[in-house]
Amino acid sequence: MPVDRVILAEPRGFCAGVEKAIKALAWMVRVFEPPVYCYHEIVHNQLVVDQFRAQGVVFVDDVSEVPPGSPLMLSAHGTAPEVVADARRGGGVVVDAVCPLVTKVHHEVEVRTRKGFTVLYIGHAGHEEAIGTMAVAPDAVRLIETEEDLDALGDLGEEPVALLAQTTLSHDEWRGLMEEAKRRFPDLWLPSRSDLCFATTNRQAALKAIAGEADAIIVIGSANSSNTVALEKVAMASGCDRVVRINRPDELPDDLSGTVGVTAGASAPEAVVEAVVARLAPAGGVRIVPVTTEDEYFPPPPELRQLLRALATALAAVTAAPSRTALDPVGEDRCTSAADLLAMADALPSV
Repeated sequence: MPVDRVILAEPRGFCAGVEKAIKALAWMVRVFEPPVYCYHEIVHNQLVVDQFRAQGVVFVDDVSEVPPGSPLMLSAHGTAPEVVADARRGGGVVVDAVCPLVTKVHHEVEVRTRKGFTVLYIGHAGHEEAIGTMAVAPDAVRLIETEEDLDALGDLGEEPVALLAQTTLSHDEWRGLMEEAKRRFPDLWLPSRSDLCFATTNRQAALKAIAGEADAIIVIGSANSSNTVALEKVAMASGCDRVVRINRPDELPDDLSGTVGVTAGASAPEAVVEAVVARLAPAGGVRIVPVTTEDEYFPPPPELRQLLRALATALAAVTAAPSRTALDPVGEDRCTSAADLLAMADALPSV
């Protein structure tokens, strides 16, 4: 299926939060005998989840399904406080791989509600991040998906009102609701820094930079990935005639032609991007269009850092050899990418 050329959006694919979560679960798989349990999908990508399943990870939607004493990881999307408490009562090692940007929103909910605010939360009903965030203060948080949801609020009286958001939303989707909320509530409190994930915003900006040149846009990522769906919406809003979302190369339509733009959601592996480009086989080559450089790094969850440090110290004592990891497990983690750890295991399935 040769096309004329491919233009690659940059940045694309794994963000710092996904890197952190995938590496954390990969370390868990190496430390513990299977099964290792994970509350919800570690990230919203079918191939990554399938690979971990093949390594003995069991994904559950209720922590009551985890046998007492079993190792458990909590997903990158954030977990309701009562679920975290239930998990820790299970008696096993519990590692919380929540993205720090989601933690920031949880903290903002806590602070605003403690000060008596009603929190309007722009997000998607049923999404794991939205569920976990709203559970921080369920009586004070109102989910907003449309202007009709704002209409349904009615008169909030003299209560102060704050506006927060799911981190993976499309910027355009968030902005319209934010502006309407500000119109209705002139004293609306907003965080000094947007809740929207910088990586999500960067990937949308990079996509906009290539959309005008493309006869078709390929968005790589899974249907349950909010930021991937947001990329689809951005591509369609940019006026591209054809937008196709795929999980893997064999899902590419066989009638693509001309110039094809390619991007990937924040939980899509770069190995899949490379395989997609190879299958497209552009006669005129590949051009990368960089918009910004991302160098953010999120260290492993503290529970995992403690575990790795303890194991490395024990190993050093047994072998009588100094261990760099015993002194600096974060340094070891920083030198290893999620792609490296995935490659060390079985190849991504059916790429």
